[in-house]
Amino acid sequence: MTEPATLAGEVAGEVLVLNAGSSSLKVSVHTRAGDCLWRDQRSWSVGAAEGAAPEQRLEAVLDAWLPGALAGRVTGLSVAGHRVVHGGERFTAPVRLDAAVLAVLEELVPLAPLHNGPALRVMRWLSRWQPGITQWACFDTAFHGTLPEAARTYAIPAHWRAEGLRRFGFHGLNHQHVAETVARRGKELRLISCHLGAGCSLCAIRGGRSIATTMGYTPLEGLVMATRSGSIDPGLLLHQLRRGITAEELDHGLQQQSGLLGLSGLSASMKDLRQAAAAGHAGAQLAIAVFRHQLLQGIGAMAASLGGVDVIALTGGIGEHDRALGEELEAALAWLEPFELLRIPADEEGVIARHCGAAAP
Repeated sequence: MTEPATLAGEVAGEVLVLNAGSSSLKVSVHTRAGDCLWRDQRSWSVGAAEGAAPEQRLEAVLDAWLPGALAGRVTGLSVAGHRVVHGGERFTAPVRLDAAVLAVLEELVPLAPLHNGPALRVMRWLSRWQPGITQWACFDTAFHGTLPEAARTYAIPAHWRAEGLRRFGFHGLNHQHVAETVARRGKELRLISCHLGAGCSLCAIRGGRSIATTMGYTPLEGLVMATRSGSIDPGLLLHQLRRGITAEELDHGLQQQSGLLGLSGLSASMKDLRQAAAAGHAGAQLAIAVFRHQLLQGIGAMAASLGGVDVIALTGGIGEHDRALGEELEAALAWLEPFELLRIPADEEGVIARHCGAAAP
């Protein structure tokens, strides 16, 4: 919720953070140490510009909202940081935006179309509105640059691997936040970070470094998600292609019609599904059961990579707020004891602010 009264008393050098999702935009202002001074968000999938193309809807929301929301604060902003989901092989650290970087980011859009495309449109909008603000991109893939070769390599033909087809991993900004939060407990712990929201991924972390994760070349691999399928048999995809489905239809089905929505036939929201399941809705019950089954399998795999586990941290919308899931995990994972189950609010924006504060002059 916007709180204009907090926008007075500017301190030069604040960081504007923009986190563009597939249908919403989170905007916040932070100190360079990552402390949040103001935040707000807007949906851009529907609204005043409904019926327009996605990029027009996004720009319409930005035009109508952000200049007014940041009125009086712009002079205190010198740096802007953007969350970019996929950095490919080239981007493994925050990078200052220029024409050449934007061109490379454009090439990466097909690898994370639900997020990279909107992020680029926000970058270009901001450069038109406030050309004097230095913009940086921070990448969800960067934290997973420490993945061992065995963990990042697919068993595919050598010439495919030579093209850069490998596991990248995602949600790295929030997995890093979880790792840093847990590290404050004072000793090196074997940590499984569970980012569970519209997108879901696990990360096995030792000594603050990612050593295994569930997402792969794109954010489509791994756990069941809100509308994304997660991992399925590649042979099933070949079957569908041979039946005549187009690549575009396949992409749409896997990205937007699968996951909790596809399983339940009702909703992509875990909150909605919990309520429907309690009322006896069979599709909702199936969706929750499949989600939990895949999650437990993934946690077991991460624990094997770590050689045991000291902390399992739940983060993201589902991880933070679904109390029933926490209870189910504690009961189902009793064989892993002793471990501590924590809930850690996501803070990708704080990590971005710290990255940009350190990188920018």
